[in-house]
Amino acid sequence: MYRRFVKPLLDRLLALVSIMVLSPIMLLVAIMVRIKLGSPVLFVQKRPGKDEKIFDLYKFRTMTNRTNEEGKLLEDSCRLTQFGVFLRSTSLDELPELFNVLNGTMSFIGPRPLLVEYLTLYNEDQRRRHLVKPGITGWSQVKGRNLIPWNERFEQDVWYVDNLSFALDFKIIFMTIGVVFLRKGISSETSKTMELFTGSNDNESD
Repeated sequence: MYRRFVKPLLDRLLALVSIMVLSPIMLLVAIMVRIKLGSPVLFVQKRPGKDEKIFDLYKFRTMTNRTNEEGKLLEDSCRLTQFGVFLRSTSLDELPELFNVLNGTMSFIGPRPLLVEYLTLYNEDQRRRHLVKPGITGWSQVKGRNLIPWNERFEQDVWYVDNLSFALDFKIIFMTIGVVFLRKGISSETSKTMELFTGSNDNESD
């Protein structure tokens, strides 16, 4: 009942209210992104959602479009500015995802939507993370965010799918507040953003 009817309804109602309340902040962030990083203000990327259906994810840009002599984009660490780091550490870059929640492609709580190219790398158990809508925040985010290895992150995502409930979502919301306030787990230990997932075999424990 909660998973199929109550959760989607709550998502859209809360998204609508959040957009109205946070619209001044979103406008200010949009202006600052335009001034500091240029156009476009939004970062739009294809991501897999529920049942692996592809959708457009919306976020505020945090990187420049700097390229090398061959016209290829530089590495993330070279394009991520201090302003971008600030947006990521405060999760302000995630605010446009409220529109994803409003249009039904995302939920407030769920496994984070990852790259489309990862779809061919998941094992059967890891693919189960797509049995629910992806979320702005989720169980693996509050349990370590980008600091935990991929295999553990996927285990947390699948655990959430199996244990989804109103009580768990409520708990994750309050844990998320703490994570955002403390700015924990923004980067992995070896990357300023997020390590690339290269396949299940590379991430299995010995």
